[in-house]
Amino acid sequence: MSPGKSSPFLAVLVSNPTLAPHEMTMGEALDRAALRHLADAYCHAVDRRDYALLLSLYHEDAIDDHAPYFTGLAADFVAWLPSMMANWGMTMHTISNALYLIDGHKAEGILSTKAYHRTVDGARAFIGYGRYLDRYEKRDGVWKFSHRSLALDYSEFLDVAGAADAGAEGAALGQAGERDPCYGTLPLFKADRLTRAS
Repeated sequence: MSPGKSSPFLAVLVSNPTLAPHEMTMGEALDRAALRHLADAYCHAVDRRDYALLLSLYHEDAIDDHAPYFTGLAADFVAWLPSMMANWGMTMHTISNALYLIDGHKAEGILSTKAYHRTVDGARAFIGYGRYLDRYEKRDGVWKFSHRSLALDYSEFLDVAGAADAGAEGAALGQAGERDPCYGTLPLFKADRLTRAS
């Protein structure tokens, strides 16, 4: 190869992640699906208090930055989380917009989130609106969080005034932990959780 000319093979290998529309390969589509699964599994694990599942979503050396509440190793974050979640009778974390940039075995994500928290007595609700700013790595073929941080865009406290379960008579009410109706209704989800039971 003469000087000043690039190899056609290098052109294939060099990544150029972009948010602009582009032709998506099957590999990229599968990577994006795996990254979105991480986001959805995170919300489920937190809301159902499945801390073993939550820990499995992070690499062992991953960092979680939920400043000002917690910043440190993800394993320490998961160990700390039950004490914080004890303040809330129920939570619901959701993801709406999700953007990913993938560069080989590393990726980044900006995920819009709404996190609803209701106090144990049911009287007040805290709602946070923000964006998860994520870094991911694929190791041994599996994508996991390597660094997760939260940018808070807006938050509010609301008085629930006894309306938290209005119109819910006869409905299967959600529970924070393993007594949630999903485990009684969906046997695959119950069996999956049991694989992590200590």
